[in-house]
Amino acid sequence: MHLEFRRRKAEAKRKSDFVPFPPSAFHLPNSVKVMDYDFFMGEALKEAQGALARGDFPVGCVMVHRERIVARGSRTGTRDSGRNELDHAEMAALRQLVSLNAELEPAGVTVFCTMEPCLMCFSALILAGIGEAVFAYEDAMGGGTGCDRSQMKPLYRDSPIRVRPHVRRSESLALFRKFFADPANRYWRGSLLAQYTLGC
Repeated sequence: MHLEFRRRKAEAKRKSDFVPFPPSAFHLPNSVKVMDYDFFMGEALKEAQGALARGDFPVGCVMVHRERIVARGSRTGTRDSGRNELDHAEMAALRQLVSLNAELEPAGVTVFCTMEPCLMCFSALILAGIGEAVFAYEDAMGGGTGCDRSQMKPLYRDSPIRVRPHVRRSESLALFRKFFADPANRYWRGSLLAQYTLGC
């Protein structure tokens, strides 16, 4: 078995019970005072569930500024053997974000993704000046957040973006298992990611 595959699987198992705050810190949506990671990831999971219901890869994303959701996105372009690699959930949400007339500081935006952003999406978040990226399920095949940025050019190397992994991981994992277990879904079927997911 590939060493990186085994390493990431072991790391995920250790962190699968990761909870950023104790349950008592979670509040109802209207009373959120401190960033409620559990609640906002739940909103991203709703986007992912919608994608799965359409037959698309179950990735959902929400962008939060001052405890308010300002943009949403879900994966499209993967149905019927589609291989559209541009319309990722994060990219859809970013398009919404940049279309807003409101003046908001990108460094104050937290992005919640049900799957670890790929290199394309993580780079786009860096270029947009996003302050924090939070994800549920690690992408063992193409995740971009763990790359060694120390060898990259300054724009990427010096980005202050923060990454928080494995928030509500098990719920996101269940969606990906359901997707890969359905023979009608051909997107990344038989891939390292599919094997990793079904073996978790």
